[in-house]
Amino acid sequence: MKFRTLFAAAVIGAASFAPAIAADEPQVVRQEMMKKVGGATGAMAKMVKGESDFDAAAALAALTTIAEVAAGYGEQFPEGSDTGFETEAAPAIWTDRAGFDAKLADFKASADAAVAAAPADLDALKAVFGPLTQNCGACHETYRLKSS
Repeated sequence: MKFRTLFAAAVIGAASFAPAIAADEPQVVRQEMMKKVGGATGAMAKMVKGESDFDAAAALAALTTIAEVAAGYGEQFPEGSDTGFETEAAPAIWTDRAGFDAKLADFKASADAAVAAAPADLDALKAVFGPLTQNCGACHETYRLKSS
């Protein structure tokens, strides 16, 4: 009876430990980071498209989220993290690291500029949103695998 209890406890413990390990994997971390960027971009896109009212505080919060992600995103691509956890990272990240880093620097610069601009109206948001999303998309063209 003791053996079954210990075995059950070990199985339950291992099952709860596995997600903790996966959560620290760079593939998982960068996917979570991109989900944050996607959510922030989506909120601003609704404002830009007129699907929701402009909200200066929400726009600045979204831009700040993107800038914060951009600041540490490049660190989530160490050697050996090119596969696993359903990563969409293209091999070009590791074969053209200088190009990837340059695209990330452009993205971070546009995010930082957008935060510094602190858009106070819809036109100001549109002015920073375009370059920001262009830099985001430019990186995806080369450094992200297309989902099937």
